[in-house]
Amino acid sequence: MAAQFFNRIGQIGLGVAVAGGVINSALYNVDGGHRAVIFDRFAGVKNQVVGEGTHFFIPWIQRPIIFDIRSRPRNVPVVTGSKDLQNVNITLRILFRPIPDQLPRVYTTLGVDYDERVLPSITTEVLKAVVAQFDAGELITQREIVSQKVSEDLMERASQFGVILDDISITHLTFGKEFTQAVELKQVAQQDAEKARFLVEKAEQQKKAAVISAEGDAQAAILLAKSFGDAGEGLVELRRIEAAEDIAYQLSRSRQVAYLPAGQNVLLSMPNV
Repeated sequence: MAAQFFNRIGQIGLGVAVAGGVINSALYNVDGGHRAVIFDRFAGVKNQVVGEGTHFFIPWIQRPIIFDIRSRPRNVPVVTGSKDLQNVNITLRILFRPIPDQLPRVYTTLGVDYDERVLPSITTEVLKAVVAQFDAGELITQREIVSQKVSEDLMERASQFGVILDDISITHLTFGKEFTQAVELKQVAQQDAEKARFLVEKAEQQKKAAVISAEGDAQAAILLAKSFGDAGEGLVELRRIEAAEDIAYQLSRSRQVAYLPAGQNVLLSMPNV
């Protein structure tokens, strides 16, 4: 009796285990920020997009394909040419994600690696078309306009494949070696021109100062001549007296100067040798 009871429990346990295994194999999880597309062996890819949570599917007949719908970054380097035929190296940083409602079409036409199939090709296409509209210098001075035009065209192009571009930015922009050398030579020439302009202006200022000084000296000479004509020798005598007073003042401040009265014999006492 006991053997039958345990045998019965074993059968029930085995049935539960088998049933649990079957149920577990028919469940799949869709994590946060993900969506699932169901592939049916008889009906193909279903148009229904499965949201987050735990869901059932028919094993062997159906298979869930999980997509990440969160924004992901990708750098796309492109080498192209400007309007003036200069080589331009540009790197775009793109934040992309698939449009959830279009995941069945994305999987059917592109597959799970849709970003590898779409982003490099459309980025190269758009960049070549936009950069060809600007000269090399304009790519630097009008960088915001270039970036805006690239963003608009690239977003429109990506939407055709069921992809949303949340952000597009130019992270790297360089030119060929020849253009870089030409820019450096131009900067040196501009600096030399500025230096030459400064020297010319300095010479003109010095010339003006010399003219003004000469005019002042001529005016002073005219005034002196007029004063001599009006005052005669009196002005010369006045200048002589003023000069003598100035010399006497300077000598009085020196301790090594001795004054001897005029017309008197002064004997200096010399020490005995």
